[in-house]
Amino acid sequence: MTGMLKKIIFRFAPERFIKSVQQFKKKRRNRVLHQQAKTGGLTQEDLIAELRTIGITEGDTVLVHSALSKIGYLKDGPRTLVAALLETVGNTGNILMPTSPNNKRQLDYIKELEVFDVQETPSRLGAVTEYFRKLPDARRSIHPTEPVACIGPDTEYFVDAHFGQLTPYNENSPFYRVAEKNGKILMIGVTLDNAGTNLHCLEDAVTDFKFPIYYHEIQKVKIRDYEGNEQVVETKIHNPEWSVKRKCDELIPLFEKRGVLKKVQVGEAETLLIDARKMLDVMIDAYEKNGITMYTPQGS
Repeated sequence: MTGMLKKIIFRFAPERFIKSVQQFKKKRRNRVLHQQAKTGGLTQEDLIAELRTIGITEGDTVLVHSALSKIGYLKDGPRTLVAALLETVGNTGNILMPTSPNNKRQLDYIKELEVFDVQETPSRLGAVTEYFRKLPDARRSIHPTEPVACIGPDTEYFVDAHFGQLTPYNENSPFYRVAEKNGKILMIGVTLDNAGTNLHCLEDAVTDFKFPIYYHEIQKVKIRDYEGNEQVVETKIHNPEWSVKRKCDELIPLFEKRGVLKKVQVGEAETLLIDARKMLDVMIDAYEKNGITMYTPQGS
């Protein structure tokens, strides 16, 4: 849920709803504090054991979405999770994280954007992603709407071709290439509704996607690269009229049935572990046979 959408909901929501949300957040915060006092928090070793148990192994390529607040108290904050992920996949594996600087509608973001600086523009996808992208070994793709950071031996393959792409989800994107490399998608404390970026790969993978999900005007955006050079690139952005029609989580039963997705646990966070190649293949198959998309999860 974007910050703007939250503001709209809370502006018009009944007082009872607002109080229930506040109570939920308070309970979650108290639970984390209790865990901190009782155990000292989850350690890197704790998380490594859990990651291995759910099926993350040495040499894996893993695209990670996360909500730090859902995991429980981490002894060293984001560093604990990132270090555990890197240790689990080892020197032959790759960890990727989306680092989008946008937490609102793409159209609104682009209108306000003066320049996307690959090194300085912060990620708006949480503390873990911002910590990760700043690590010395991380390299971030130069795309103004959906940049992805990576650490691993295949970093150049995943991020370098993202520059200059008209859409951020096509065959040259990190999202698509994770599928090509038979990678995994790990969603810690989030679901497809708020972190289903790979679902967009379908829209570029098929010919003449049947819904007008891209805005009618191609955007010109100024970017600043690692050397400080500035240039203007073109990108498509999402059509806000169709963005509000997404029903991503309604695809979960299909993905479970087809062996794409399984529900696991990391710390205290409900987590989804996804086979990226199977996800893309199943999406294309379900679209071509039954018209299934995130906009029409029951088909059309």
